[in-house]
Amino acid sequence: MTLDSCTIVRSVEQLVDTAEIVLPGAVFNKTIDIEKQLSVGDKVTIEFGYDGRNRLEFEGYLQSISTDDDMIKLQCEDSLHLFRKRLNDAEHKNIKLANLVNTIISEIGINCSVECDYNVAYDKFVFYQATAYDVLKKVQEDLKANVYFINNTLHIHAPYKVLANSETVKFDFAINIEKSALKYVKASDKNVMVELHAKGPDGKEIKQNLGTTGGEVKKFVSTTSNPEEMKNIAKSIYNSYVYDGYEGSITGWLIPYCEPSYKVSINDDDYINKKGVYYAIQTKTSISKDGGIREITLGRRLE
Repeated sequence: MTLDSCTIVRSVEQLVDTAEIVLPGAVFNKTIDIEKQLSVGDKVTIEFGYDGRNRLEFEGYLQSISTDDDMIKLQCEDSLHLFRKRLNDAEHKNIKLANLVNTIISEIGINCSVECDYNVAYDKFVFYQATAYDVLKKVQEDLKANVYFINNTLHIHAPYKVLANSETVKFDFAINIEKSALKYVKASDKNVMVELHAKGPDGKEIKQNLGTTGGEVKKFVSTTSNPEEMKNIAKSIYNSYVYDGYEGSITGWLIPYCEPSYKVSINDDDYINKKGVYYAIQTKTSISKDGGIREITLGRRLE
């Protein structure tokens, strides 16, 4: 079957990673009846590369099939697709986040591990006509957390968490950056106010602010109510937004491979002061008759 194009979007900020596979609606004037060959919920594995040396780029499930405009479009989701199962209505009180997540995983019968940085607890969490996906979405919104799958592990981390086994991918404007949409911004030009919230042992709210009054407000839930520790957390978050460095994206080819949470080293011999290592927030990988490209959206500067 002829492939028209394939686009994969992976992100630590987008709850579910997606892939779109586009096929022609007909081959040699014969219509393809795709729905006789595929069904929603089928397992999907996508590999591509150069000269037959392919690499696994996406694993997930077929979410929908459309046949508009004489093209067949297959929309796919990663393992978060399995979390779209309905939960039994229930009320959980004084439940820690890790226990909450493991509860929904157990109920929907998924075999995966969990890595969670947060030690926060919900006073009350109600399941009412909700899916496990809805629960994770609320957790992401409440904590401003990065929620994503890697190798059958569900990760729930504070923004810009660098994993222990995170790889560093090297890019150079003179070698392997095809194009860029970058803006170099100085810390002195950024106006940000970080608001960190927590609940003390007595149930009262504790707030720690750091930044420029009147600046863009970034709200987060703290993993601790200790005032000194909250100051350090607020400072770490603030530094993730306020730094001298690039904002935007770079586009390369399929090699070198990169995925969200990787460290991206950028070299520019014309501007030595702009060298740096950044956190990869998102990758958008596309392949078609024109070849393969990977667009990487940069997050905070790490080094």
